[in-house]
Amino acid sequence: GEPIGPNLWKFCPEGQAGTNGRRAVFPECTGDSLHGRRTAKEIYEAAGIADRKSVPILFDKASATVVSNESAEIVRMFATAMAPFHTRDVALYPAEKAARIDDMNDWIYKEVANGSYKAGFSSSQDVYEAAFETYFAALDRLNTILEGSKFLVGPTVTEADLRLFPTMFRHDPVYYLRFKLNAAYLWEYKNLWRWMGDMVRLDGMEAVSNGAYLAHCKQGYFGRAGNGTIPVGPVGYPECFKNPNWPVQK
Repeated sequence: GEPIGPNLWKFCPEGQAGTNGRRAVFPECTGDSLHGRRTAKEIYEAAGIADRKSVPILFDKASATVVSNESAEIVRMFATAMAPFHTRDVALYPAEKAARIDDMNDWIYKEVANGSYKAGFSSSQDVYEAAFETYFAALDRLNTILEGSKFLVGPTVTEADLRLFPTMFRHDPVYYLRFKLNAAYLWEYKNLWRWMGDMVRLDGMEAVSNGAYLAHCKQGYFGRAGNGTIPVGPVGYPECFKNPNWPVQK
């Protein structure tokens, strides 16, 4: 175990043994190139912040402090305050769409992103079933929105699409089984499936939608629960997101 405590987010490029007995190594896992810290908890402590160990972390090297550890805030900062440094011509939070993006973000977070965790981690049958119903009603709503729109708030990608993407990427290969969100696969939603194809084809999305990234996701969600075994399937993911005719019949 870790000398400073268990269950900490670690910089672990060398990998570690999972509860299934196999050693897991992921190339995207790097060391702390700034201070050589071992865990996220140590990053906070170095910045004078006690009792924190969560990720993500936006760290300012100049002031040696944690700017934010809230993913929604960090996405907004990258879309707005850091716009002068963008290398691609993408307006993720344009002023004329801000109100619609904020509204979309609000209910998607409550009903889809956070809702999936309510279903997956609740020990109450009533809470699980309520979250289950809300989640799939939200997917129906999203599918309807995308019937007349390429992306959630018009013809171009915005912050709302980026915030929805992680949950949709994980739904079939992870949440369907791990969170018991098994009313339908994503490919059963025609417009959502088309949207997924458009998302994974965007410049820069390969790094967060390839097979290695999915393997890392599965290790995190399944490798720390139950008996720790990692599902081999479902076969074809994530490459199938680019196939509008999925599933392919055997």
